[in-house]
Amino acid sequence: MPEQLEAYLNRQLERREARDSLRSLYHRRAGIDFFSNDYLGIATNRVLEALPVHRYACGATGSRLLSGNTREAEALEAYLAAYHKGQSALLFNSGYDANLGLITALAHRQMTILYDEYVHASIIDGIRLSHAGKAFRFHHNDMDDLQRKLDKYAGTGPLLVIVEAVYSMEGDAAPLEALVALAARHDAALIVDEAHSTGVIGDQGRGLVAAMGLERQVFARVHTFGKAMGCHGAAVLGSELLRSYLVNYARSFIYTTALPPQAVITIQHAYEWLEQHDAMRQQLHDRIAFFSRQCRNAGDARWIESTTAIQGLVLGSGTRARKAAAYLGRRGIKAAAILPPTVPEGTARIRICLHAFNTENEILILHHTLEQWLQSNP
Repeated sequence: MPEQLEAYLNRQLERREARDSLRSLYHRRAGIDFFSNDYLGIATNRVLEALPVHRYACGATGSRLLSGNTREAEALEAYLAAYHKGQSALLFNSGYDANLGLITALAHRQMTILYDEYVHASIIDGIRLSHAGKAFRFHHNDMDDLQRKLDKYAGTGPLLVIVEAVYSMEGDAAPLEALVALAARHDAALIVDEAHSTGVIGDQGRGLVAAMGLERQVFARVHTFGKAMGCHGAAVLGSELLRSYLVNYARSFIYTTALPPQAVITIQHAYEWLEQHDAMRQQLHDRIAFFSRQCRNAGDARWIESTTAIQGLVLGSGTRARKAAAYLGRRGIKAAAILPPTVPEGTARIRICLHAFNTENEILILHHTLEQWLQSNP
């Protein structure tokens, strides 16, 4: 490796280590699962393992615009549009690809993008890679701040507002009714990333937008399948015009090999399972309510207010969060330490993901173990 490049890489990693935010990979470990996004247990319990996917090709052989289009993909898109009460759907290989493709295709030099400060990295990267003339973040779920920025940039060109339905690190929901009203008042297009609401919020897990009856007021929705749906891939829901535009301009759709038929059929079966097992979604919400009743703040450690499957105990420093996660791990509890820059400086935390398959006793064990650690590490 060239010396100058090697020195640069080492400096950057040393900087991360000095800030106690150096990441590393590790194998899955045994224990009580409070860290995966498998909210309904579809992946964990191998619900889809017995599917006859061997009948379908493992590879798509090319992009959808070349040799990779299939009847299965088109049938799934029609199904997803109907399920989520949208006009049309377009499949992408992942939620990351969907956000990148959607934002970079839409944004142009006359456009101003306004986005919640806590949106996912894929949205940030889509904005950075786009040709948007201006892009500004607004304070998290702060409609007054958003309105000030909409007022400021109204009349300067098209406006695009981007939010998440449920925020992946905070666990709170976007105030969609207020967002829709503000967007309509300023002729702005609203994009909602439903990654953490797909499958778990609303009737049969149709998502937050559909739960609130706002499908016609939201310009585009991104539904991903790697979380509650227990498989992989994503879809952008919107108008037929938007779908046609993305087929022509979304580079992460055009220039990649399509999802293989095996993956497409797996997504279809995951949704069919969801339709038939809505009680699992209700069981998840029962576990969330039980968990919330046990939450107690201690000293400067505070639980973030959340009514979703994502719960966070803010501990402050990365060192403290790492130590708490290690303590849980030694006691057979899997929970993640979330460090800057994923979350703001000074807000490192333990992120808890609840699941329909978590028992009330497991939840009590988690709270008791955390309380033990907090008492020993005030």
